[in-house]
Amino acid sequence: MRILICEDSVLLREGLVRLLEDSGHEVVAALPDIEGLTDAVRTTDPELCILDVRLPPTFTDEGIRAALGLRKTHPSLPLLVLSQYVEERYASDLIAAQGGPLGYLLKDRVADVAEFVASVERIAEGASVLDPEVVAQLLTRRNRDDRMLQLTERERTVLSLIAEGKSNQTIAGLLFLSEGSVEKYITSIFQKLGLEPEAGNRRVLAALAHIENTGSGTGPLTNPPLGNHPQTGAAR
Repeated sequence: MRILICEDSVLLREGLVRLLEDSGHEVVAALPDIEGLTDAVRTTDPELCILDVRLPPTFTDEGIRAALGLRKTHPSLPLLVLSQYVEERYASDLIAAQGGPLGYLLKDRVADVAEFVASVERIAEGASVLDPEVVAQLLTRRNRDDRMLQLTERERTVLSLIAEGKSNQTIAGLLFLSEGSVEKYITSIFQKLGLEPEAGNRRVLAALAHIENTGSGTGPLTNPPLGNHPQTGAAR
């Protein structure tokens, strides 16, 4: 896979290059800031772009704005955004943007090389992978959408795991349920959110609907660790 990296930290940038190349991928460019990013994407034609949220010169939102820009110019390009902390506003903006596969992970996840590389590969293959900490802080906040108030506590838990990219089989194992029971919960979630079969990938739409309507918070849930399983199951 051809990968472009935009990360200001020399140590992390070089570390990413090394671990990705050791995993058999090609790093076509490794940039310290967003200057030249658009040209680099055009000339190197990456299959995935990894960006830090905070980049020079102000170290505020350059990376996320660059990611949103790529969503407009290269809408199908898979993106993986890395952040030191959960940046809720930035996460919501990017998750709500229309486009290709998306990953939003905390930088701590890079320490588990096998898990991180698996997440990178899943994103490139079309999955959306959200860090459990991001999901916890976004999905457990008091919701302003009346549709969300219809969800039971168990349905909210299932929806949280869907947002993390968990498969039906994995959700069943984590919650000690049968896959049939998980499919029934998911079907109920789709119905309560008004997502018809023709809506496309309803798993992603359900998670986005929940995230896009969050308000002031009540604190994070304790979520299982990030999974490495593709989305499967009859309910889509």
